[in-house]
Amino acid sequence: MNQTNHRTSPIGQPEQQPFRAPSYIEAIAPYQAGKPISELAREFGLDPDSIIKLASNENPLGIPDSARQAMADILDGLGRYPDPNGFELKAALAARYRVPSAWITLGNGSNDLLELASMALLGPGDGVVYSQYAFTVYHLATQARGARHIVVPAHEYGHDLDAMFQAIDTDTRLVFIANPNNPTGTFLPADRIEAFLDRVQRTHGERVTVVLDEAYNEYLDPDLRFDSASWVGQFANLIVTRTFSKAYGLAGLRVGFALAQPRLTDLLNRVRQPFNVNSLAQAAAIAALADADYLQQSYELNQEGKALLEQAFTQLQLPYVPSYGNFVMVQVGEDAPRINTELLQRGIIVRPIAGDGLPEWLRITVGLPHENQAFIDALTSILSS
Repeated sequence: MNQTNHRTSPIGQPEQQPFRAPSYIEAIAPYQAGKPISELAREFGLDPDSIIKLASNENPLGIPDSARQAMADILDGLGRYPDPNGFELKAALAARYRVPSAWITLGNGSNDLLELASMALLGPGDGVVYSQYAFTVYHLATQARGARHIVVPAHEYGHDLDAMFQAIDTDTRLVFIANPNNPTGTFLPADRIEAFLDRVQRTHGERVTVVLDEAYNEYLDPDLRFDSASWVGQFANLIVTRTFSKAYGLAGLRVGFALAQPRLTDLLNRVRQPFNVNSLAQAAAIAALADADYLQQSYELNQEGKALLEQAFTQLQLPYVPSYGNFVMVQVGEDAPRINTELLQRGIIVRPIAGDGLPEWLRITVGLPHENQAFIDALTSILSS
């Protein structure tokens, strides 16, 4: 009979070994989301209805009426699991972006797709190239796989593509590019990104995959927009990710999508959770995708609000980074923690970004006109005191 040997303590009991997670998991600092309205209300005894949240880059218009109706229409079917393959949503996306449905992967927000890419393509020790001051999830997804961070210094708070290309080494498997970038709001024009993709593919082939994260694409001026979906057919090592959480107003439903050639799409689907996009999210996304009026209203509201914020920062003599997203990053100095606290006490939530290596800066989401003005008035008052 087989016997298992146990280490024993002096009193004859099996010695308990302490539980240990992999060291790279224990090293992860959990993602810190923007403070919820309910939490601030409890913390300072404020009326939740009076609180203004400008911290999480949400669409201040809320969900489109078209999406609301689409969700209402399927309520009777919520006792069933959602379509695991998202056939109707993929069909709508395929028609919009002129790609085969087989090139589309659905995600629980685009954040999910970034994680899927890291799960599918990385192992311990593999290298991941991304920019300083880029989206924090790139760091988290890399760390969770035990992969190696190759962080390239930013150029004027944005991506330095030449330096990023030079940073690719023999163990690099993944490159993350955010365009526009969060939290800085910087933007890379089409010709520079296409040249980078061509350079990577010619030099490294399919060994290095580039993830082009376009969460804020719909906020770009029309003359700056480009057809990144067409690049998917040209570059077999490219994944383009988009989200319905920003301009489409569906942040609470968590739905995004990725475009890639079948080799990569197959890998993403191997690690994707079944039913990762729920029925309400799929129905709402189909409706929002077709709602051109809502999307145009979101764009125009954002342009007006962003201009108001940037004008105020100029008048207050505060440095800021011109933004191509739905937020503006402003430098308020060493007093950033105190200024943030005083804004919270006045019922205004913005985003401190010390965790992104920018301790003197705050990131302000563009809100409704009265919300933007309330923030400007509060900041002006705090600085003057």
